Amino acid sequence: MNETINAIQTYLKGVRAEWGKIIWPEKRQVIAETIFVIAIVFVFTVSVYLMDLIFKGLFGLIK
Repeated sequence: MNETINAIQTYLKGVRAEWGKIIWPEKRQVIAETIFVIAIVFVFTVSVYLMDLIFKGLFGLIK
């Protein structure tokens, strides 16, 4: 039981040490990248929707 507790404590100490090494991005960069991701998702969503409409129309001609 003590070995498990020691292992957990060692792990958490390592996590705390690594946490201090993190370089957080600036707020401006986070906002810019978030907007970029939202725009890409929007473009792909519209593309898939348009392809769905096109294929639905083409398959409607086959029936």
